[in-house]
Amino acid sequence: MIDSRGSIRWGVIGPGRATARFAQGLTAVPDANLTAVWGRNPDRSRTYANRFSIHGIPSTLDALLSSDIDAVYVATHPDSHAELCLKTLAAGKHVLCEKPATLNVHQLKQVLAAARSHDRLFMEAMKPPLFPLYQGLREHLQNDPIGPIGFVRAGHCDSSTTPDYPLHFAELGGGGIMGIGPYEAFLALDWLGPLKRVQTMGRLNPAGVDNFAIFQTEHERGMAQLHTGLDLLSRGDALLCGPGGYVLIHANWWNPTHASIHHVDGRIVELHEAYTAGGFNYETSHFCDLIRQGLRESPAIPHELSLGMAALLEEARLSLGVHFPGETSADHS
Repeated sequence: MIDSRGSIRWGVIGPGRATARFAQGLTAVPDANLTAVWGRNPDRSRTYANRFSIHGIPSTLDALLSSDIDAVYVATHPDSHAELCLKTLAAGKHVLCEKPATLNVHQLKQVLAAARSHDRLFMEAMKPPLFPLYQGLREHLQNDPIGPIGFVRAGHCDSSTTPDYPLHFAELGGGGIMGIGPYEAFLALDWLGPLKRVQTMGRLNPAGVDNFAIFQTEHERGMAQLHTGLDLLSRGDALLCGPGGYVLIHANWWNPTHASIHHVDGRIVELHEAYTAGGFNYETSHFCDLIRQGLRESPAIPHELSLGMAALLEEARLSLGVHFPGETSADHS
């Protein structure tokens, strides 16, 4: 068992862009190190290992999962998240899984059940709530409130993605809703509470995933207007509205460094807080602390929140007719 000061040994599955940022962030996390990497493409795994001075390059997934590691960061395409998380948990490793955690709610419930069964920590890698600016904003609004947030507006479109980018393909669990939407879903649920209903408009690409979508959501404490897109460009800021004012979290809001609080009396308060080491370090440090404390769920990104995000995204894409290969009616019951 890892004691309160023990070093956490990490393995990563999927040597890509996200795991590169993960490795960068891990250098700023005390008592944690990256010891192994596995991916389906051996050449990419070797390149990644050389780049980040990793000695362990197991030839198979089973070899990675039987190695001397404590936790695994799963950062493949969403189509394989559920399968890899289930195998990793069954091997007795803690799991930090890139968003979206799974393709649908049914898969996520299976993963969470496995985490409970194997007594391991599972957390979806949703970084914004752990950034210094976001936490500072919450603290500031407790001391200088604008009243309960009743409306959230957020979204991002990125037309710089090339035609071969994974989000353009249904077989990889693609589309803007799945690739960009988790951030927007998180923000709405975090400030407005559980989801009540979703209304969606959008258009699909020839592969059957959404190129652009607007989804309006109603929650227990208010409403949100969210958008995602892959063939347009938009500004990635966010708006939180209360009766006594509003907050503008400046772009890119999911890597927050600047927020402006506009009060109904005309006061404007500016919050600035830079982040370090690429930003992945905050969620990874939080995850390591949870392991040392013997906890199996994050208070910052609880399982119920991940289930809410999965439900919102699933309902939004299904209303546009976005289905992924292998999904059945049982997955959406």
